[in-house]
Amino acid sequence: MTDWRDDPIDTPAIGPLGWVSALLRGTVLGSVTYGGLAVLLVVRLVERPLFKQARPWTPYITQTVCRSAFPILGLGLRVRGQPMAIKGAVVANHSSWLDIFALNAAQRVYFVSKSEVERWPLIGWLARATGTVFIARKGSEAKRQQAQFEDRLRAGHRLLFFPEGTSTDAVRVLPFKSTLFAAFYTHGLDHILHIQPVSVIYHAPKGQDPRYYGWWGEMDFATHLLRTLATHRQGQVEVIFHDPVPVDGFADRKALAGHCERIIREAHDLARGGAASPGKDT
Repeated sequence: MTDWRDDPIDTPAIGPLGWVSALLRGTVLGSVTYGGLAVLLVVRLVERPLFKQARPWTPYITQTVCRSAFPILGLGLRVRGQPMAIKGAVVANHSSWLDIFALNAAQRVYFVSKSEVERWPLIGWLARATGTVFIARKGSEAKRQQAQFEDRLRAGHRLLFFPEGTSTDAVRVLPFKSTLFAAFYTHGLDHILHIQPVSVIYHAPKGQDPRYYGWWGEMDFATHLLRTLATHRQGQVEVIFHDPVPVDGFADRKALAGHCERIIREAHDLARGGAASPGKDT
């Protein structure tokens, strides 16, 4: 039986029109993204001494840039439901690097990402500037990271976790790992926090493989980005906000993780019954 991670996706070769689209879109997207980063860094010079850990202004810059990405790419963005207004965190399924744009466009959040991302050229700079929390997979780091989560959550930061721990081919939701959910059950946080599950669903361009926007296995980021920029008739990404739930409404982290996984999977038509296997960490 073939492992889904090793099953390649067939995509058409990029034609002359595609190369022109990629060049134009890439230039505009890069200018908007890194121009926004420059503005954010300037604003942060004022924001940080005034508000310390709080960021009352800069998340709006991040959200504006991410919303702008979709008309630039020609990719549709549909948002259903409402981001919660109460204190807590967000969990979502993870299919692509495009999730970062989609979820930031839909609400103002701070991502939790693996520590390796911090060292990636260009992307690492963006992640650090926008307040991403980086985590290392070392047992010795667990207590420090736990304290960091608590500080950010108590400061009112809306942290966003990808409990699958990896990205997929966009047609499946993997079992949620409950490890990070432990952060919600310490020092009384479970009595003040809510968790909002969010489904992210990609609809491929007409006639293309349903996995078109998925980024998994050994896929190269630059190649995937180029293909997305070159796509003439794009598809759509759908972000669905589900009802938030109180952390203390569940006996433990495993019960909470199981609930969020079920809600997200049930809303994802393509992922219902999808096989579970690890993919690419992001």
